[in-house]
Amino acid sequence: MIVEDDAVILNTLAYNLERQGFGVQKATSGAEALKLARKLRPDLILLDVMLPGETGIRVCEKIREEDREVVIVMITARDAEEDKVRGFEAGADDYVTKPFGMKELVARINANLKRSMGSPGTRGKVLEAGDLRLDTKNFVAQVKDEPLSLRLKEFELLVALASRPGELKSREDLAKEVWDHAGVGSSRTIDVHIRRIRASLAESDYEYVHTARGLGYRFEARPKRELEGAPIEERPLHPRG
Repeated sequence: MIVEDDAVILNTLAYNLERQGFGVQKATSGAEALKLARKLRPDLILLDVMLPGETGIRVCEKIREEDREVVIVMITARDAEEDKVRGFEAGADDYVTKPFGMKELVARINANLKRSMGSPGTRGKVLEAGDLRLDTKNFVAQVKDEPLSLRLKEFELLVALASRPGELKSREDLAKEVWDHAGVGSSRTIDVHIRRIRASLAESDYEYVHTARGLGYRFEARPKRELEGAPIEERPLHPRG
């Protein structure tokens, strides 16, 4: 589904994506997008940030409240880091910045759809550490047998870390693995998702995601009681939003 108020851009995108074999539905406002999203349950939504009435950011938030699985790719004329972070905080999975080429857009769409179906390296595996269980086939995360409410990219990011426990991964590495491009790594996007993951894991008896200051993150199940007396530099750092 494409949500874009500029008729020329909307029809151009629809024409080119249909030629690539995609089924396309169009909406020109946030209200129309919400109705179509509820009715059609699309696999992916291209959502313009600048819409009449409610902004694309707010529309993204509303869609995400009702559907955690749909892939949302924001279309924006802005390239400011804060705008991208706001989109990711609202629940977007990716973004493209105008002007963009159709080859780039199609590549982003295909990469996100592929990742929403599970990455080949981990699909079907169950990862367990401490009291955490990640079912990568069914996209289910549990702590103490209780399900966690993780968004798709949060789940994928946690899997990317948990699949190689103890290995330090930079933000750029994680961006390539989860978003399929390194541009995300230059923003606070990774930190925003890590903060949400840590909040979701708050009821666990373990700390899982540890910060290597200035370098990235590593996954290791360490009992919280051990960390209580550890030096500050050994404790997980919770990045500010």
